[in-house]
Amino acid sequence: MKQKLAIEGGPKTVPDGLEKTWPIITQDDIDAVTRVLKRGIIWGPDAPEKVALEKEWAEYCGVKYCLATNTGTSALHACVAGVGIEPGDEVIVPAFTFWATAQAVLCQNAIPIFVDIDPLTYNIDPKKIEEKITDKTRAIIVVHVHGLPCDMDEINEIAKKHGLKVIEDAAHAHGAEYRGKKAGNLGDMAMFSLNGTKNLPGGEGGLVTTNNPDYFERARLTCMFGEKKVPKGNIRPYDAYTMGNNYRPVEMTNAFVRSQLKRLDEYNKRRIENANYLTEELSKIEGVIPPYVPSDRTHTYHIYRIKLDPQKIGYGDIKTEDFRWAVQNALFAEGVPVMEWHSFPVPGQKIFQRMDAYGKGCPWSCPYAREGIRYNPDDYPETQKMFAASFVLYTIYASNGLELMKYYVEAFHKVFDNLDRIVYNPKYQQPVRAKLE
Repeated sequence: MKQKLAIEGGPKTVPDGLEKTWPIITQDDIDAVTRVLKRGIIWGPDAPEKVALEKEWAEYCGVKYCLATNTGTSALHACVAGVGIEPGDEVIVPAFTFWATAQAVLCQNAIPIFVDIDPLTYNIDPKKIEEKITDKTRAIIVVHVHGLPCDMDEINEIAKKHGLKVIEDAAHAHGAEYRGKKAGNLGDMAMFSLNGTKNLPGGEGGLVTTNNPDYFERARLTCMFGEKKVPKGNIRPYDAYTMGNNYRPVEMTNAFVRSQLKRLDEYNKRRIENANYLTEELSKIEGVIPPYVPSDRTHTYHIYRIKLDPQKIGYGDIKTEDFRWAVQNALFAEGVPVMEWHSFPVPGQKIFQRMDAYGKGCPWSCPYAREGIRYNPDDYPETQKMFAASFVLYTIYASNGLELMKYYVEAFHKVFDNLDRIVYNPKYQQPVRAKLE
């Protein structure tokens, strides 16, 4: 049925006030933070909440070692340092990720080498990795993007063949599983973000996991000024053995995350229920492609990505990106908070186009670096096509339920029943969200 769209001045589909915020903060969370304040120990390398969180997360992931940090970015750097990456080394990174994945490599004066994505999973494509491996390559960073684990068996086999380390960027994938094993236990080292948007939120924070004691110790040095751990009761010598930073978390965060961890599986279950409902219903709308999830793994849906196929429904005369913008703007006006999560490949960012991270062209001008490295965004066509055709939805998190998801589906039907009214209008074929707010 033809209806006046909200973007044209009609009533919007999703009622105001129905969408809830994330994270869910309970009295247990408040009590956990209050416990820290009453105890009076609010920081420290061996603070009780930190030690307990590390033990609990290691057990949850099924690994021997865990290190809590102050951010996910710090945890990434600790992993790269932990596996022994040195100046001039090359590290394989997906072209689609948050740029901190590549930044962690630069922090070691090493060189990120980008690989295009699989068009179905949006994760790094194992079939494209080996062509990027050189005699300088030392590691592969896989990103379980949006909460879907990568093709780890294939990637680990490639790494074993070439003597490379595998680091999991599991910032989105708390509790996700691949062939019965949890993210965080699928490579040599792994990291998780505890940013307030994540499935396991802590405001800010990070977690490092590994089964290798040497990698763990190097990561710990990186997070503690490069100083070795001093046995309890001994005097700290203030003697740095290597480069390190202060990446320690605060106890209030540790306590809050421990409290949230008790509900992680339940919250993930609700996300999956919301996502499964959307996938089932949106699959019925021609031209809409919900996330693809292989049967051998679980998706924890930190983000729900929706792809459009205008050619399939007779709109091949419109640029895919123009079609996507028109649909995205119309859905946003209806009350569906769809948005972009990045808009071009990481190697297209200015730091890689200028090839200057620290000044004087470093680390690419470093004498240990290989010559001839260049970054051309057009070398990653699948990443570019994904950006042109898709947008994301965050609000499937556990605070929200099927009632809201049903309104989202209703809004999709309303927009797709009236496509001719918007997709040919140049006014809607561009970012206009700010004008709609």
